[in-house]
Amino acid sequence: MTITDDEARAFAETFHRMVTNIEVAVRGKERVIRQTLTCLIAGGHLLLEDNPGTGKTQLAKALANTVQGTHNRIQFTPDLLPTDIVGVSIYDQRTQEFAFRKGPIFASIVLADEINRASPKTQSALLEVMEEGRVTADGVGHSVGSPFMVMATQNPIEQAGTYRLPEAQLDRFLMKTSIGYPSHDVTVALLADAENRDRSAAVVPVIASAGVSKMSAAAQRVHVDPAILSYVARIAEESRRHPSISLGLSVRGGLAFVRCAKVWALSQGRPYVTPDDVKDLAHPILAHRLLLGDQAAYDRMQIATVIDDLMNDVAAPAYRSA
Repeated sequence: MTITDDEARAFAETFHRMVTNIEVAVRGKERVIRQTLTCLIAGGHLLLEDNPGTGKTQLAKALANTVQGTHNRIQFTPDLLPTDIVGVSIYDQRTQEFAFRKGPIFASIVLADEINRASPKTQSALLEVMEEGRVTADGVGHSVGSPFMVMATQNPIEQAGTYRLPEAQLDRFLMKTSIGYPSHDVTVALLADAENRDRSAAVVPVIASAGVSKMSAAAQRVHVDPAILSYVARIAEESRRHPSISLGLSVRGGLAFVRCAKVWALSQGRPYVTPDDVKDLAHPILAHRLLLGDQAAYDRMQIATVIDDLMNDVAAPAYRSA
């Protein structure tokens, strides 16, 4: 059953309150916050590529507080082991049995800081939990719960000693974005509040954790016209033929487009998706899924420019606003 206009308005009001709440900790970054919430409600994981000190930890903690969830931060290093993330079975001499001790992956919002500094084996352990939503130890499955979202960060500088994520693993992140530096006025306001070392502590819950699941269920009922589905399919097909792209959008990427577009439309109080929703999400959906060809990389083309060209090449379907 398609979601009603009243339900769409209620969703948008809750979404707006969540955005405003997180802005207490992460100021002047409304669009990034909206993208992060969209990723959470769509049931995906977020990749943040940003410089140090831009507020990634504050965003993760504020998001966890907003949905009344838990938060853990994992600092990835070359010597980090998979068991340091997922947990380990320890022998209990009193019971003479092995007991599973949960790792930091068991939280509502997990900040995986500098994921590309860990070994491929450790990266794979994290990505497996992201995909399955559970940890298997000694043949026993342990659910990480719901909501569950990994916010992984990559540092665009200091690439020495890092392990680049393969394209197949990058595709498992629903969206990729960056917070970026604040504006001058916001920077001045933050400097004036220098004594406050944890602004996320002031963020209060807006909804219970179970409320996220209800919002996700509501988003699944958003109407997507066949013309919109065809539009997304043509974007994927054109990306595979684009002369500057050697790896185009996969079917999984197309599904990500639709899932996110539903939440994005509903966050604006609309029970249906428009072509503008797809365009708004093009960069966070495509940036980590498209691989530049050798010549484009040699010419130092920017992936953002290629995405703009791609979206301009594919004609959007006409639609009548309600």
